[in-house]
Amino acid sequence: MKQANMAALTNSNQDLSASIAGVCNEKHRPEHLQALKTFTAALRDREHRDAVEEQAFTRLLQVLTRLSGELQAAEEEGGDGGEELRPTARQLQLQLIAECFRAQRNACVQSTRNQSLLRELGFVDVSLKLLSFLLTANVESRDGIFEALRCGIQFLGNLAVGNQKCKDVIWQLSFPNLLLQLLGSDDEKTVNYASMVLHTCLDKAKVEEMSEPQNIQLALRVMELCRTQPDLDWTVLIATQHFLKSSALVESMYSGMSHHERLTLLELLFAQLREEDSEECGVPPSVARFLANFFQKGCGAVLTLATGSASSDEVLQEALTVISLLDVLCEMTSDHKQFMFLQDHPDLLVTTVELLGQVHSIGKASKNIFSAAQNFSSLSGDGDSSSYSPVISFKAHLIRLIGNLCHSNTNNQEKVRELDGLPLILDNCNIDSNNPFISQWAIFAIRNILENNTQNQELVADLERQGPADYSALRELGFLVEERDGGVLLKTVRKDS
Repeated sequence: MKQANMAALTNSNQDLSASIAGVCNEKHRPEHLQALKTFTAALRDREHRDAVEEQAFTRLLQVLTRLSGELQAAEEEGGDGGEELRPTARQLQLQLIAECFRAQRNACVQSTRNQSLLRELGFVDVSLKLLSFLLTANVESRDGIFEALRCGIQFLGNLAVGNQKCKDVIWQLSFPNLLLQLLGSDDEKTVNYASMVLHTCLDKAKVEEMSEPQNIQLALRVMELCRTQPDLDWTVLIATQHFLKSSALVESMYSGMSHHERLTLLELLFAQLREEDSEECGVPPSVARFLANFFQKGCGAVLTLATGSASSDEVLQEALTVISLLDVLCEMTSDHKQFMFLQDHPDLLVTTVELLGQVHSIGKASKNIFSAAQNFSSLSGDGDSSSYSPVISFKAHLIRLIGNLCHSNTNNQEKVRELDGLPLILDNCNIDSNNPFISQWAIFAIRNILENNTQNQELVADLERQGPADYSALRELGFLVEERDGGVLLKTVRKDS
């Protein structure tokens, strides 16, 4: 019975191969399209896929090569032949090309043998050249072009899955120019499928290759798609699973990006850091170091928001980039052991404390964007959206970062005291609708700064002794000041005591 089935499969495949041979040599007719569709349908069945002889694929390649040559020749002629049937003939050509690609696509499904065979026969080179031509062809039937493009790219995707040699060949022949062209198509499905192929082919070495100056435009195009078409999952996966793990690529991209694009990169990085059940997020320490340096160099841009000098969108985006950098640094130094070296990053703590001081002073000097507010309707969504502040939580997050950098770090605790950071943080214990939870972050920071640090505890106790007799601010922080023998003693107490 098994031998009979094999014989039937062999005869069937021979018949299909013979029908494809007619497409190679005769003038194109609708019957040829039907013959290819029959071959495509047969390849959906695993037994048929495994039994297809090399000759059938050789003939399929001949058909594809012939169609490619005819299409390019017609393009070179400029369509001056004047044939009334030319549009119909061109449409049939495109349908035949799409069907060839479908057959190739189906042949590769769960078949390492067919993947290797098609690669060795030269399908990759012919297919990629045809895709490149279709992207620029001056053809009236754009739908026909897109159908062929989509099927051709799907073939590349199926060819690459689980087959390293196929991935390498596709990469060698398409990187970077053709991939960049495909990702620049105005057809969303073409872009999505091309993103899938890029994601499938990428590995650590290829990502490093993308970081080179002559290739960086491909990476920037992926990031642009993340910003403009966030529903394209493949581009987001490329960025989070590959790009963010390469410090060389992140640095090259970031340096060449607009502030709009930097915001997208930082948003993806922030989301990656917050991934649950992932202590090791894959982002290398050098990326954290690079972003900390950028924050230190550019953090003053946020101060322009107070004076209204951020008149242009570019200046506003630069300030928003600083805010986003701060959010990323806060997340990196929260429960991510691999980034806690930032506690010793040169002058990061100093920059953060000084910036908090500047922001706080500006907010108290006059009514501006950094001033404390009590407008909680805007936070609940009931207020006027035009009143939304771009610096929501900025001051609170500065305090959060200071608290993170001081956690179990005596040197940083000392620096905060030397920079007069303790009274500054204590002065931010009041409720502020522009900085939700600022009092909680202040409590967190003060606890970290005072922990096992007698000098800091004495300083805070002395500050409270000079102030209101009820020591209300410290009680809110969970501490009690006791006067004893002419001195002061700071004790931890339950907040509800």
